[in-house]
Amino acid sequence: MNAARSTDPAAHERLYRTLRSRIMLGELPPGKALTLRGIARDYHLSMTPAREAVRRLVAEGALTLSSSGRVATPELSDERIEELAALRALIEPELAARALPRAHFALIDRLAGMNARIADAVERHDAVGYIRCNLEFHRMLYLRAQAPAMLAMLETVWLQLGPTMRALYGRVKRNEPPRHHRMILAALRAGDEPALRLAVRADVTHGLRHLTATDNS
Repeated sequence: MNAARSTDPAAHERLYRTLRSRIMLGELPPGKALTLRGIARDYHLSMTPAREAVRRLVAEGALTLSSSGRVATPELSDERIEELAALRALIEPELAARALPRAHFALIDRLAGMNARIADAVERHDAVGYIRCNLEFHRMLYLRAQAPAMLAMLETVWLQLGPTMRALYGRVKRNEPPRHHRMILAALRAGDEPALRLAVRADVTHGLRHLTATDNS
């Protein structure tokens, strides 16, 4: 059975997407060491698809590869966190603004429903569920922007930040959904682009700045 799965040309693609999702959702903590042998064993694959999936994730910045060959999830410095937060602050308000003309009431209702799921995850202290629903809230809106290159670039930023976002969730002990989401929903309902840009920028940078401030205190 393992041999058949190992020779499947799509095996490494499935493994890549599985690992990518786990990293983006913060299921792996910062600095988590991985081995090709361990990945192959855990997913019942040969070393070849494990090596190819890791290679792609290293290229995206989702994993780091040291000169000694050690593979790990990234441990971001304050400077790197601030750089990635700045990228989010540039890209996400632009995507939201481009989505605004296509943000019909049905979409806004779905976003409000996703925000309720975020509140449920907070109440359950479900960090991974919180991150998953939070990213889905943003992705659901940004898909309406019809800017696939920009969204792909943003997902790479989310990917690099995944383990750090999980660490942030544990540090801030969140007890309510992001207050800026209510501002985003209100701006969408009003068709107010400046308010939407402001709310999105505040939402995507507030938490990360809190993390660096906590580290420096």
